[in-house]
Amino acid sequence: MRNQALRADLLMLLTAMIWGSAFVAQRLGMDSIGPFLYSGIRFALAALILLPLLPVLQYRSRGTPQPPLNRQLLVGGSLMGLALALGINLQQAGLLFTSVTNSGFITGLYVIIVPLLGLFIGQKTGLGIWLGASLAVVGMFLLSVGEGFQVASGDWLQLAGAFVWGVHVLLVGFFAGRHDPLRLAVVQFAVCGLISLLLAVIFEEIHLDAIIAAGPAILYGGVFGVAIGFTLQVVAQKHAIASHAAIILSLEAVFAAVAGALLLGESLELRGYFGCALMLGGMLLAQLWPKPLPKQAQSPLQPQQSL
Repeated sequence: MRNQALRADLLMLLTAMIWGSAFVAQRLGMDSIGPFLYSGIRFALAALILLPLLPVLQYRSRGTPQPPLNRQLLVGGSLMGLALALGINLQQAGLLFTSVTNSGFITGLYVIIVPLLGLFIGQKTGLGIWLGASLAVVGMFLLSVGEGFQVASGDWLQLAGAFVWGVHVLLVGFFAGRHDPLRLAVVQFAVCGLISLLLAVIFEEIHLDAIIAAGPAILYGGVFGVAIGFTLQVVAQKHAIASHAAIILSLEAVFAAVAGALLLGESLELRGYFGCALMLGGMLLAQLWPKPLPKQAQSPLQPQQSL
């Protein structure tokens, strides 16, 4: 179990790195095309990339055949895709009016939203998670919010998106443990891509030359940010608590700030680096804080111990 948990943590950390760097591609892609079209193409691309892999995974270990697509899996993947479409398009549109660094910070606020939402569905959250989440939020504040506490219009869109990302993390945590993660990923990508493309047809102008100009950003965002990043999230959350996962995944804000500074020339001051350190501290605190053993795991002759 500990090996599974460590593997899940490492996969989620890799996911945060990919998502953070993908903010740059998301911003550059909109130099040529609109936010809905960018999201629609890259998620459709990710679904097409993963689709040929499904027959390869028709057999589990020992040759046991995978069950066919069923209603529960389709419903779960569709709900995840709906939340994904709403969250990613709020984030994408917000990037038109705010920096990559601010976007990473505000999006990462789902680190505190997830345990709050979890309370409404009966999930218990330990003190370590709350302390770690609080450190992470303070760290993200120092990382991204400048003098004067100015709030750009894009920041409000990112804040609305943070609540949706919190719902998405909970949905992934619920369905990933009940269905094949790769199939869930393909369904949610297809639903997200379809919704985004429909929005693009309604609200945006579509030109082939503009799509070609945005090609590199679309490829990076579709292959790495979606096909690899979101699939790793679904796989990793099979063995992770949603609130714990949110702590690690919120580190995308750190990687977004670093990528924005290196590739887009966005400034990262000394207090920004201090914010990064606080976020890393929050992640470690949430993971290493002692957790009480379940009552059924204790000997009747021993008092309650902590791991």
